[in-house]
Amino acid sequence: MNLAVETTVECAEWRSLPDIEAMLSECLSAALRVTGECVPEGAETSFLFCDDARMRELNRRFRGVDKATNVLSFPPAPASPLFLGDVALAYETIAREAREQGKSLERHSRHMIVHGFLHLLGYDHEDVAAAEEMETIEIRILQQMGDENPYSDDCNSETGFNGRT
Repeated sequence: MNLAVETTVECAEWRSLPDIEAMLSECLSAALRVTGECVPEGAETSFLFCDDARMRELNRRFRGVDKATNVLSFPPAPASPLFLGDVALAYETIAREAREQGKSLERHSRHMIVHGFLHLLGYDHEDVAAAEEMETIEIRILQQMGDENPYSDDCNSETGFNGRT
């Protein structure tokens, strides 16, 4: 993979996952393969594994929403051609969603990593057509890694469009 990834783990509970860096590498490599996106030599991104309190602070500061969420993506300024952006993931929210959806923490975390990274690649779910496209790509990426469809009927869908938050 032609991408440098800075990983910051602020919340110790994330260390319950076997190997965060390997999981990130697998998710990002699969996303780049499935989407066909090419990143330039020297491209960088960062992932922050934090708790709900930190996520709430980020969500309030950058989106004006005073609550935690599962994943936030921060694309870079246009003047940063080699920096793809930042992704933050909140432990308590993702762990709760995993329990509610009957998934392992690792499986749901992989989905949220892929979801956040796709935002950095320019995918979004602002309207139904874009959401369906992004969902289809997420499913293909996760299936390539051996995961089931995260939006199947057995998943909790109370959080948004087809279970998407």
